[in-house]
Amino acid sequence: MPRALRSFRVEAIVLKHSEQGEADRLLTLYTRERGKLRAVAKGARKLNSRKAGHVEPFTRASLLLAVGSAWYVLQQAEAQETYPGLRRDLTRLGQAAYAAELLDKFTFEEEGNARLYRLLAQTLSRLEGGDDPDLVIRYYEMRLLDTLGFRPELQRCVKSGVEIQPEDQYFSAALGGAVAPEAGRGLAGATPVSVKALKYMRHLQRSSFREAQRASIPEGVKREMEVLMQHYITYLLERGLNSPAFLRRLRQDA
Repeated sequence: MPRALRSFRVEAIVLKHSEQGEADRLLTLYTRERGKLRAVAKGARKLNSRKAGHVEPFTRASLLLAVGSAWYVLQQAEAQETYPGLRRDLTRLGQAAYAAELLDKFTFEEEGNARLYRLLAQTLSRLEGGDDPDLVIRYYEMRLLDTLGFRPELQRCVKSGVEIQPEDQYFSAALGGAVAPEAGRGLAGATPVSVKALKYMRHLQRSSFREAQRASIPEGVKREMEVLMQHYITYLLERGLNSPAFLRRLRQDA
């Protein structure tokens, strides 16, 4: 998008920040109006900075940005939602970090998508509000993939085209979905998926979040779905993510 205006307002969620120079922070933002942007918050690391508390990771804020030579420059920031509950729970904080990292890796700068912005804001609110974090994140993954055009096919075999039956199947990340047993045996890269995991993944695909909450997903199935979605997402991105390893360590230490 051309940088026609010298300054403009956006509503944004801070995906992450990093140190820049001696006192500044470089922010990665996902905005409602313009998609992903990077902006420098000058002096944000100083103890007396008025901006710092408004641009912490996973904060939703109203920002005034100006056009700079390399990045946008943050001029004003007013936090709209800081999600304090996330910071009191390492698991929920880790899930928020995963949601932000996933959106960051799947998107390019200045490609606006208001649906993705709303999805991330809703996900942070659900994590903050005490909903089952595993369900929140699996639902987020499904909706994110739908919006980006990577919806996994779970109704028909992606190799033979036959309707998937209520039995254990395979899943092919390369082909983008479920593979019937007779087609999946011996198929390179295909991984087994239980009928229960497939059932709940279908449920998440076709349901509103309120409807999805009615499902009582066994712990073992939650872990199977997590591994399967990570396998698919890693294939799509052609790289692993940092947040899942942190979440696994938290689970091991619990």
